[in-house]
Amino acid sequence: MGRTNPTYRDALRAIEDRWSDFRRALRRRDQPLFDRLFEYAREHADAGGLLNHQHPLLPALFSIDIEQEARLDELEERLEELEATLKEHQVSTEGQTHHDEHDRDER
Repeated sequence: MGRTNPTYRDALRAIEDRWSDFRRALRRRDQPLFDRLFEYAREHADAGGLLNHQHPLLPALFSIDIEQEARLDELEERLEELEATLKEHQVSTEGQTHHDEHDRDER
């Protein structure tokens, strides 16, 4: 016997199809961003399918939010690492500058 209800993945494809005119109207540079949002939704399709929500767009939006939160966390961590590296570099450069000034004063 076949399935009587469409799967959540089928619902996501239908949502994406309904939004295709919107996608086409976007600037070319924004279209890949639009596509990425649906990639995010598909990343969590198993969870969305288990929820079996009557409005499949809601779990898709939560999936997008989860992926964007993960990206923000990664970027914040990377920024902290870069700031720490920059601070270390500045401290070592300041130490070198003070050392050079001391050498000039002795001459």
